[in-house]
Amino acid sequence: QVQLVESGGGLVQAGDSLRLSCAASGFTFRSYAMAWFRQAPGKEREFVAAISWSGAGRYYADSGKGRFTISRDNTKNTVYLQMNSLKPEDTAVYYCAAKPGLYSGSYYSYAYWGQGTQVTVSS
Repeated sequence: QVQLVESGGGLVQAGDSLRLSCAASGFTFRSYAMAWFRQAPGKEREFVAAISWSGAGRYYADSGKGRFTISRDNTKNTVYLQMNSLKPEDTAVYYCAAKPGLYSGSYYSYAYWGQGTQVTVSS
């Protein structure tokens, strides 16, 4: 049974940092590209960052470039999102997702999803 379990969200102030984690099980993690998406209230789910199966390739939405870093540990079946210099507009539920093959920024191409973790950034 496939599971993606996010953790690390919380309430922080603008300028603070958070590290999100996503623990995967039930599939061959090292063969899957992983990504983070987010969804704010009343908005569509949007791409944040993606990483290739090996970790060598990383791809970011403009909103997170220079502030967010995606990484993975294939020995722990875990993907991370380090978020620095957080802004109120980063407030959202953050989801991790997995897809076989190449990484992508397209929501529709991801096969597996976690339940999400709430990130709230106060001004």
